[in-house]
This record gives sequence, structure tokens and C-alpha cells, in this order.
Amino acid sequence: MVSVDRNGNAQADARATPPAERGDSRTLRGRIRAWLELSVVRNTILGIIIFNAVTLGLSTSDTIQAEIGGFLRIVDRVVLTIFVFEIALKFFAFGLVGFFRNPWNIFDLCIVGISLFPASGSLSALRGLRVIRALRLLSVVPQMRAVVQALLDALPGMGAVILMLSIVYYVFAVMATLMYGDTFDAWFGTLGRSMYSLFQIMTLESWSMGIVRPVMEVYPMAWAFFVPFIVITAFSVLNLFIGLLVNTMQSAVEDDTEAEFEKLQLLVRSETDQVDSHVLDLREEIRALREELRANRAGPT
Repeated sequence: MVSVDRNGNAQADARATPPAERGDSRTLRGRIRAWLELSVVRNTILGIIIFNAVTLGLSTSDTIQAEIGGFLRIVDRVVLTIFVFEIALKFFAFGLVGFFRNPWNIFDLCIVGISLFPASGSLSALRGLRVIRALRLLSVVPQMRAVVQALLDALPGMGAVILMLSIVYYVFAVMATLMYGDTFDAWFGTLGRSMYSLFQIMTLESWSMGIVRPVMEVYPMAWAFFVPFIVITAFSVLNLFIGLLVNTMQSAVEDDTEAEFEKLQLLVRSETDQVDSHVLDLREEIRALREELRANRAGPT
């Protein structure tokens, strides 16, 4: 927390933060938390995640499985044990409330929990979920966390764009079903087929030779329907998504810069206050020395 003193200066309130949150090195929790936040530990976890992603990819090869399949299984168990031990240390270091206060800790807990599902019997199909551990890179690399946070921040704005896009899809799908459904049943026979065909057209995947030109052979004016749809969806609405993401990323960068600037201001202000206090102390000492000199001069000579 930050409080304001009588002079209007902002200063940190250490009493409002519990020892576990401050990383007090005098307690075991504080020492473990400080150890977990070391760059060496984070980089080690990052290396283990990348190494595990590589071994999981190697395990998909039948040839490699025949040669070193047992070794890969041992490596997988060792890596999973390390991840479980890391989560347990975070539980102890941050406490139950502090652990779940950080959404990235919950993300790591879910990924590690999914990895603990047995890979035998009726749940053997879930062994493919082990590769989801590679997603832990999102929580370890700060740049990736920033990207994910930007995506989450853009969701409210994206919801409005998706709603508008859904309305456009519905209107054009109804029109396509009524106009072309009888002749081209495979593409526009039902509302669902029309939406799927329009989605393919929006992605510009084989839209001309695959769908539009065959329709234009029967309905020469069909271009007047498909071209506006492509302009509205592929060129306009999708660019709104890109614009929202760019604006959100820019806002996140500006917020981080502002936060760093505020920290720098607080640091400079605290250093300035210390210098001012030292200057005042020096003035008092000089004043005391002057008074002592006056007293010595005014004494018996």
C-alpha cells in the first residue's frame, strides 16, 4: 500500500503488507518465496518445460519408442514430479489465499493436475493431454504473459464485434438459403450449411473456383451477393479484431511504462527526502558549531 505523509509525499506502508507478502527473509516461507522468484530458478523451470515438450514430441515416434521408450517414460515422470514439487512449494510459500490470488498459479495448477490423470485403461486417451504442459511457457515467460493478458483484456470489445459478425452471418445465411438452397443443396441447403459455406468464403479458401463461380454459372448476378459479404466480413470486421488487439497491447505497454515511471518517481522522491534530511542535519550541526565558537569567543580571554 502507498500512503501520503503531511508533506503530500507518497510512501510505502510496510505495516499493511503481511510478512509472507513482503518476502520476509527471516521466515522459512519468505526464504522459499525469494528462492522461487530467483531468475536462476525460473530459467531452470523454463528449460525443463522446453525439454519436456521435446521429449513428448519424441514419444510420438514408434521408432524412438522402440529404442528409448522406457527412458522417455522415466523422464516424463521425473519432470512431472518436479512440477508437482514446485506447485507444493508455491502453496507453502504464498499460502492458500496468496496462491489462488495469482491467476497464473491457478493456470499452472490446472495444467499439472491434468497431467496427473492416469494414462492407462479407460483413460489412456488422456495421455495426449501431457503435451499441454508446454503451455506453462505462457506463465513462465513474462512477454507471453503480457500477450495473454492483452487477449483477455480485449475480450469485452471482441464480444461486441463477434455479436455484430453473428448478425451479419445470420442475415446472409438466410438470404443464401432462400436464393441458392434449392439448386446447391450441399452448400446452401440448410441454414447451418449456408453458415459453414459463408465461413469458408470469409476465409478466402477456394471461395472463387470452389463455390462462387459454380453458383454464378446458374445465377450470373450472384457476385452482387458474395462480394459485399466478403468486403464486410473478411476486410472490415476481421480488421476490427486486429485493431482491438493492437490497441489493447498498446494500452498494456503504456500502463507498464506508467507504472515503472511512478516507481521511479517514488524512488527519486524518497532519495530526495533522505538528502533533505541529511542537509537539515548538517545545518543543525553547523549552527551548533557556530554557537559553540561564539560561546568560546565570548568567554574569558
